[in-house]
Amino acid sequence: MGTAVLATAALSGTPVSAAPATVDVRLIAFNDLHGNLDPPAGSSGRVTLPDGSTVDAGGAAYLATHLAQLRGEVTNSVVLSAGDNIGASPVNSALFHDEPTIDFLNEIGVSAAVVGNHEFDEGYAELQRIQDGGCHPKDGCQFRDTFDGADFPYLGANVTFDDGRPALMPFSVQQVQGVPIGIIGVTLEDLPAMVTPDAVKGLKFGDEVEAIDRTADLLDRLGIKTQAVLLHQGDNTGGGGPDDCRVAPGPASEIAAQASPKVDVIFSGHSHQQYNCVIDDPAGNPRTLLQGASFGRLLSVADLKIDRSTKDVVRPETQAHNRIVTRDVPPDPAAQKLVDESTAKAAPIANRKVGTITGDLLREGAPSGESPLGDVLADAQLAATEANGAQIAMTNPGGIRTDLVHASSPAGEGDGVVTYGEAYAVQPFGNVMQTITLTGEQLKNVLEQQWQPEATRILQVSSALHYTYSASAPVGSKVSDITIAGQPVDPKANYRVSVNNFLAAGGDGFTEFTGGTEVTGGPVDLDALVDYLGAHPDIAPPPADRITAAP
Repeated sequence: MGTAVLATAALSGTPVSAAPATVDVRLIAFNDLHGNLDPPAGSSGRVTLPDGSTVDAGGAAYLATHLAQLRGEVTNSVVLSAGDNIGASPVNSALFHDEPTIDFLNEIGVSAAVVGNHEFDEGYAELQRIQDGGCHPKDGCQFRDTFDGADFPYLGANVTFDDGRPALMPFSVQQVQGVPIGIIGVTLEDLPAMVTPDAVKGLKFGDEVEAIDRTADLLDRLGIKTQAVLLHQGDNTGGGGPDDCRVAPGPASEIAAQASPKVDVIFSGHSHQQYNCVIDDPAGNPRTLLQGASFGRLLSVADLKIDRSTKDVVRPETQAHNRIVTRDVPPDPAAQKLVDESTAKAAPIANRKVGTITGDLLREGAPSGESPLGDVLADAQLAATEANGAQIAMTNPGGIRTDLVHASSPAGEGDGVVTYGEAYAVQPFGNVMQTITLTGEQLKNVLEQQWQPEATRILQVSSALHYTYSASAPVGSKVSDITIAGQPVDPKANYRVSVNNFLAAGGDGFTEFTGGTEVTGGPVDLDALVDYLGAHPDIAPPPADRITAAP
């Protein structure tokens, strides 16, 4: 308002409106998209509501629509990702090294993302290509003629080279109406246990809280008082709806309770859970901790009020919720066009029939942790490595990414048909099978390592292996009655065991596998599954009789 206008207003008695004391800012985040451009199938495409019912959710075109609606409600909105945008992706993204997913994230205006463990699936050099652009060094540009890379920075405040130099940007700053907002990215400290050793060679991953505190102090010295953390680490839950907080205390809530009080909100990921919690920071002030499930099924929203004078968040005014990406809205045309393009270009490979099933093969387990799909995968891996002398096969549950459903396939070939694309979605990592020799004592130690401080991971096993466990027994003494082909396992005898190279290197905390000897290579795990499906038509869900959970 000019001087003359001010004078006129003063003489006439007209009140002059002052600028609002606070700025409204909406932060919108998602996590663990894993290249799910199409609506995910089966249980991977549903959100559980507070009453236990479910609603179909997810799909890039629907996510884009919901995101536009959320941004339309608050002028100052910032879109963020809490990691694992790429990796372990369905075939219409993975065949093109996830370039379609990065194009989608650029299209919806992501401002910053933290690296997750799957951003390192193809190693640091490939992550740099995803960031900076350029054609793949081996496969070239297969999706489009060029690839420009991500328009947003990948962050990792606790990721350094072995010599201590930062390997990634620690933070990003977003300006909103003259107010700077610091976005800190921190990934899980034990990330090296989640990938093959070569993928993170030359890199170190530091303590999450230490990295947050260090970066928060730096931002504070720069005058950036409003701070949010993108944390690729998460808790498990005991159920509930998207905005419940039934977390089993774990690494994310511990970090939220310990990290610098300068941080105002924390978006988490990695565990693929849904929760909306408030946890007191070290100064005793309530602070929001959110996670939005996975595969684009939820958008985590934090509405902040920022004091214009202090540039800091008025913490008691923070409002947060998880919005379900329902499929009852019009799909975003631009996003749908991109999805259709990726699907069409992948179709010649993705729609090839590779087998048939008579019912849903689910990755969710029985109370014992054994799952129908896990049984089939382990049987397939054993069949593929019998020439190596393999007697049993074991596979990690985290490597099973989605269900094989009996309903009509994307190729439209009818119920029960399994396509290559569907098989790929189940086993997208391209892990190589290895057969190793373990003693019976080592095999028992492997099974005991299923119970770890941060999580319980029940390995899926082939049909010859049976055992009983008691979850209430002391750590190291939970497993009993181990048999192979009906014979008790001798602690001193040698057994040939097939696992993927991720497990063979001690992945997911199964370090006992690294003591295996007489290593013999095998096929890629996906090829083992495809060959098994082709050789065994009309596979039925196996009974859950390999693992017995005792009281």
